[in-house]
Amino acid sequence: MAEESDQERTEEPSAKRLSEARKKGQVPRSRELTTFAVLMSGSFAAYLFGDHLMSGMQELMQAELRLDRDAIFDVRAMAGHLSHSLLMAGKLVAPLLLLTLLAALLSPLALGGWLFSGESLFPKWEKIDPLKGITRVFSAQGSIELTKSLVKTALIGGISYALFMYYLDDFIGLSRQDPVPAIQRSAGLILDALLILCGSLAAVAALDTPLQLWKHKRQLRMTRQALRDEMKESEGRPEVKSRVRSMQMEMARRRMMDEVPKADVIVTNPTHFAVALKYCQPSMRAPQVVAKGADLMAAQIRNLAAGTGVPLLAAPALARALYYSTDLDREIPAELYLAVAQVLAYVYQVKAARQYGEDVPPPPTDLRIPEEYLRYTQ
Repeated sequence: MAEESDQERTEEPSAKRLSEARKKGQVPRSRELTTFAVLMSGSFAAYLFGDHLMSGMQELMQAELRLDRDAIFDVRAMAGHLSHSLLMAGKLVAPLLLLTLLAALLSPLALGGWLFSGESLFPKWEKIDPLKGITRVFSAQGSIELTKSLVKTALIGGISYALFMYYLDDFIGLSRQDPVPAIQRSAGLILDALLILCGSLAAVAALDTPLQLWKHKRQLRMTRQALRDEMKESEGRPEVKSRVRSMQMEMARRRMMDEVPKADVIVTNPTHFAVALKYCQPSMRAPQVVAKGADLMAAQIRNLAAGTGVPLLAAPALARALYYSTDLDREIPAELYLAVAQVLAYVYQVKAARQYGEDVPPPPTDLRIPEEYLRYTQ
């Protein structure tokens, strides 16, 4: 079979193909969405906790830089100051880092979800092949990535220039202020600009996310032949299914025939149908059909019953009603209790008569079959 080109992949990926791709670590991912989520959460956290962070850092600097002369020459004291400073600084920046970490962990849920795949850890040598790398650079996908990078650069660069011109007078005015208020004002200006820049990335993420979804589905598209082969593989080839079905039927037939010698009576048509009944009073609520068959199967049941001493009773209406109304290993319908009870009572009478050498009673001829079951006799 000739290799199928990408142009022939016109069918949407099946659920099985999507599942296999996910196991291999192939899920849609948008770096722009993750970048936007991380930067925006970090900027928002800095905006919320900025005042607390600045005042805490100021107090920390003032406290830790006021050292006694003896402490300066004591190695242990300096190590203690350093560890205390790092601990306090960590507590100050912890909210910012925590929000950023949560954004990095939760952003994949919006596109593809979390995925832990061992196959993605194995190296793929084709990715470090220089020839294939050059091919990817000059491919359609490479052109799309280049265009996306240029658009992102132009957008962020344009907004950065606009922000610089907008805040230019404020930055120049910082030189005329005292150091402390100038630092506080500059931090506010930087945070405002950072929030605006991060917000501009929302447009890039909004364009990149559907693009990555489309790209992922396009890569996993299937040819019609591949889709048909997958359906055959999942459902099974017709000849194999037929063979399995025939084997299952043969096994079921053998199990059924094994139950015939254990039956109490075989109700016959007398030639076209045969139904084997069994009733164990302690364990069964009602008699059960343990074997049944028509035509050739009925003949086999009759022959096996005759060879094993199971009594046969010709009752055409009852045999057809049992055959059509009751599945194997199921209890007979309640409407047929009376007729079957008459049959079992006759069988027990025959066994008792033979045991004590008495005359065998005549078979019942007035079996009562409900009207709704009489349609099986026509």
